[in-house]
Amino acid sequence: MLIRKPIVLIVLFSAALTAQAQLGGKSIFRVFDIPSSARLVALGGSPVAVLDNDLNLGLFNPALLNETMKQQVALSYLPYVDKMNFGYASYCHHFDSVGITTSGSVQYVDYGTFTRTDETGAEQGTFRAGEYVLQLGGSHAVDSLFRVGVNVKYIVSNLENYRANAVAADIGGVFEKKAIGLTIAATARNLGFVTRSFTETKEKLPLQLQLAATYRFKHAPFRIGCSFDNLQQWDLTYTDPTAQAQVDPTTGQFVEEKVTTLEKSLWHLVPNAEILFGKNFMLRVAYNYKRRQELRLEEKPGLTGMSLGIGLKLSKFHVSYGFAQLFPGSASNVISVAVRFADFKKS
Repeated sequence: MLIRKPIVLIVLFSAALTAQAQLGGKSIFRVFDIPSSARLVALGGSPVAVLDNDLNLGLFNPALLNETMKQQVALSYLPYVDKMNFGYASYCHHFDSVGITTSGSVQYVDYGTFTRTDETGAEQGTFRAGEYVLQLGGSHAVDSLFRVGVNVKYIVSNLENYRANAVAADIGGVFEKKAIGLTIAATARNLGFVTRSFTETKEKLPLQLQLAATYRFKHAPFRIGCSFDNLQQWDLTYTDPTAQAQVDPTTGQFVEEKVTTLEKSLWHLVPNAEILFGKNFMLRVAYNYKRRQELRLEEKPGLTGMSLGIGLKLSKFHVSYGFAQLFPGSASNVISVAVRFADFKKS
């Protein structure tokens, strides 16, 4: 077979992912990087610090799970680049006796169908590739200001007849001061180890350290926030190996491109905002500088890095739509639906 090292596929898939494209190739199970919640897509692709009844947020920071999500079912679907598909289903339950909110979810990534060839290029049929995540989470309020939570995940990756498995955990914490409208959330994601690898060398999980903060105005319908992503690595910038080196016309020496501290900081920041038109309708917008720098075309950058979306409550259903411009000609469109069984019991 031509594809003797399936890790090459992982590198190619990682190059298309939005959350951490530059870090691709250093670890496997890139399914963790995909913000398949419509609300997260609209808010820039990183976990945010919002403590409300949206179960979709609790799946990415377990500390955001809370009692208002009880008996809620959440579904999400993302048709991605080049016929790839992502989605998940989740359910939340709250145990009053111990004050713990739990969730269970199944997430999948379908990379599509590939053509199998031999060394000469002759086709020998097709094969499929995909990844699946089983996740259990729980959170508990330490006091009126702090919450903590943990997600435990089992991951399966299938690439043709190659298999890889891993066990991982997310640890999150949330501080909320309602009196001043401030919420701060921190997450350490994908702590764990690979139990079965594609090759004899054990690959690494994509560790992520994230921090987020939001401020809700008391007398205005706005919530503004900022996510600080990939804090486990300060310098996320890199040099394009295909770019032509710059030469000083006076000295004839190569000019080394320097990256300022400010620009390195911007690669971590994802500012976002929500406009709240009551409890039944909201608009969302964000800007991901890192995504823009990695995926934009110099001659036609367009809206690369921008994302937006809406949230609606239709009867007993909460529907969210998220749009993110990846690069000209390619965008991410995500739909998430959530419903609480408890709402039907009230009617």
